[in-house]
Amino acid sequence: MEIINHFLHQGPDGRAAEYSKIVRGVNVELPQAATVLVVGGGGRCHAIVDALSRSPKVARIFCAPGNAGIASQAECVPIKDNDVEALKAFAVDNGVDLTVVGPEAALAAGIADSFAEAGLRIFAPSKAATAIESSKEFAKKLMEKYGIPTASYRSFIDYGSAVEYVRGHSYPVVLKYDGLAAGKGVVIASCFDEACAALKDMLDDNVYGGDSKVVIEEFLEGPEFSFLCFVDGERVYPMLLSQDHKRAYDGDEGPNTGGMGAYTGLPFVTEADRDFALHSIMEPVAKAMVAEGRPFKGVLYGGLMKCRDGIKVIEFNARFGDPETEVVLPRLRSDIYDIFSAVADGRDLHTVSGFENGIQWSDEPTIGVVMASKGYPAHYEKGFEIKGLERFADAADAAGSAGVAGSAGAAVAGAVGAGNVVLSGATDVAGAGNFDGVRVYHMGTSFSDGHYRTAGGRVLIVVASAPSLSEARDKAYRAVSQIDCPNLFYRKDIGHWALSGAGNG
Repeated sequence: MEIINHFLHQGPDGRAAEYSKIVRGVNVELPQAATVLVVGGGGRCHAIVDALSRSPKVARIFCAPGNAGIASQAECVPIKDNDVEALKAFAVDNGVDLTVVGPEAALAAGIADSFAEAGLRIFAPSKAATAIESSKEFAKKLMEKYGIPTASYRSFIDYGSAVEYVRGHSYPVVLKYDGLAAGKGVVIASCFDEACAALKDMLDDNVYGGDSKVVIEEFLEGPEFSFLCFVDGERVYPMLLSQDHKRAYDGDEGPNTGGMGAYTGLPFVTEADRDFALHSIMEPVAKAMVAEGRPFKGVLYGGLMKCRDGIKVIEFNARFGDPETEVVLPRLRSDIYDIFSAVADGRDLHTVSGFENGIQWSDEPTIGVVMASKGYPAHYEKGFEIKGLERFADAADAAGSAGVAGSAGAAVAGAVGAGNVVLSGATDVAGAGNFDGVRVYHMGTSFSDGHYRTAGGRVLIVVASAPSLSEARDKAYRAVSQIDCPNLFYRKDIGHWALSGAGNG
């Protein structure tokens, strides 16, 4: 079915409407299909491109800058994700109907405002609205003002004052760099010396950037989970809950990373918990942003914690999470292009055909295991060959085509590599079982000399779905075992909070 869908929705030259008539043999006129630009290049954007490729309303997908895996489903364009003027010019020149933004760098650069001023449709929050992520202090003040549950805090711009504050603080204590830090600007200090070292990094040495401000929070205990929602201003459309694994090593040990894996289907979050999170956190925050003159349109990500005294906010992000997106979107059964369009246009999604009963999702849980370069999140080397990906390749691309749909993409695809789409397949590998329902999203890869190679800290995420979470976990790790690269490592306990029952206490 995945093979049929690839041609049905994309077509080898991007003409979805024409190819849908050929494949189905139905003599009907379909509406003009859209051209979409996805901004970004990691696993999150690969998952977004994958979801868009399943929409019969999308004829052509560009991705800037994309990566070697994305090149099998979209036309990759060598434009940096924060080069707003170049992206805007490309969208105009190529008749892009809708732009979807993945990473925070583009949002912080004001891409939504720039595109809107040019009359271009875009799924992304304004620069003013992204302050909910780009400034931890702004988010804390917002929650304090509107009574949204979160940890107590103080903010500092002076190293000496911050040191005096933590000298008398209980431990552990949480230190957060105020600005954007690619998910790595948080330190949980267990003692005074650790706190001082982190404060020096953040305030004196500018390790995370030039914004010399830090938020110091009380340490909360409990399982964390992620709640991603589509927001069109005041209306909030919830996605499925997921849990990320931030620490680099098994047992939640080691330094914080951008995320080493994730899963959906959280037994420790009850329906009452979920309803509280939606109605007492996510919806009030959306309304608060409107009241503050910063209406939020896009994906609002709530990083939440189930504490002994209830659900509290750890952080907000103004975009799809990574790796949460890679485990949430494979469960989406509704047309994501309709969702993006409705949010971008400020239309009530429930008035769109097919959404009368809300967004539809698969019942099967998913789990994703990140394969990262050895040394990540610190120093790591690139360029190592990755073997075994062909075991998961769609037969539609078995010939090794670039997967680039049209002349514009053909000219630039080589800049990021080409090759088989590595998404789903049912290939039986001796001793490994059936891999139906497995997707491999590329996070940081390149393609050269006929081989995929490592090109980032996080390189791949292997995602599996199954009737139960334990089955999905087993399938994901069987798939991981078939991928061979001497410089990759991965956690072996993704999903442990759910599968061990640790989060149910």
